[in-house]
Amino acid sequence: MPPGRHRPFVVPGADRPLCRTPDRLPWNAGMEPMRRRDDGPHGRPHGTPAVVVEALRKSYGPVRAVDGVDFTVGRGEVFALLGRNGAGKTTTLEILEGFRARDAGRVEVLGLDPGDRATARVLRERTGLVLQDLAVEPYLTVRETVARDAGYYPAPRDVDEVIGAVGLAGLERRRVRALSGGQKRRLDLALGLVGDPDLLFLDEPTTGFDPNARRSAWRLVRRLRDAGTTILLTTHSMAEAQALADRVAVVSGGRIVAEGTPATLGGRDTARARIRFEPPPGCPPAELPVAAVPDADGLVAVDCAEPTESLHLLTGWALRRGTVLARLTVDRPSLEDVYLRLTGPDRGVPEPAPEGGVR
Repeated sequence: MPPGRHRPFVVPGADRPLCRTPDRLPWNAGMEPMRRRDDGPHGRPHGTPAVVVEALRKSYGPVRAVDGVDFTVGRGEVFALLGRNGAGKTTTLEILEGFRARDAGRVEVLGLDPGDRATARVLRERTGLVLQDLAVEPYLTVRETVARDAGYYPAPRDVDEVIGAVGLAGLERRRVRALSGGQKRRLDLALGLVGDPDLLFLDEPTTGFDPNARRSAWRLVRRLRDAGTTILLTTHSMAEAQALADRVAVVSGGRIVAEGTPATLGGRDTARARIRFEPPPGCPPAELPVAAVPDADGLVAVDCAEPTESLHLLTGWALRRGTVLARLTVDRPSLEDVYLRLTGPDRGVPEPAPEGGVR
């Protein structure tokens, strides 16, 4: 077993079925996955959440890295944790993954306590981990690496299917040491998927990917979700969170400071809009039909709660004058704008690697 990777255990008589139910289609099929009769949105089953975190606390000496975190993740949902380095999200994930003990609070992952040694083996075979800097044997080939990890699970995915799904088809015989950085990251993803997990932890999954590879990985994550896999994602890419997450939570100073959908987080959906454009030559802002102020790059800006009426006035005014409103844009705060406002100055504290040097 490569150092830094936890081998899942096969427990005779475990309550997880050793094969998938026949109504769950492969996550890399080129069609919409079939939903179970009790599935909710995105093919997710109703009922017990996949992850429950209540009043979670963890300190390192005098520093409280996690200070009363609460959230739930529904089954079949993509949930993203966002935060600066040192904000507490890594420690939170390590507790959920069973790598670090908590000081206080309630944690359930797939109905089990990740801190309970009696159920740790069962839980590890039901979860997949895509960590940063995963240690693998450099002299094994891609296929040998994936096949070896597949052997640790009771009902793994087909090895070649997984290799193809992550974009490594044709590289099966290449040794790990000869892979590029992006190809190694795809291999990390394959190792997280090969066990066919119910819950997948993705830690910065597309770091080192080129734009095409990143979009392919995003499509794969969506297919996994549609097939019923629950995904807990950490990323510093607001575009990735916007593209993948059903819900996001922002962690700052060891606490969750905001939670919602990417569209509504921090009041994005109700924030004031800003209309920006280049006024006609010789036209000061005071002559415009709406209140405008000078902005950067020779533009003027109009702030409004609802841009429709202001745009109607502006375009009608321009038509009557026989002129145009060059470089016209309408913007609301982006997810990145909201994230920066919520996290503020870098107040995070360093989060140590877990015992054993996994992360």
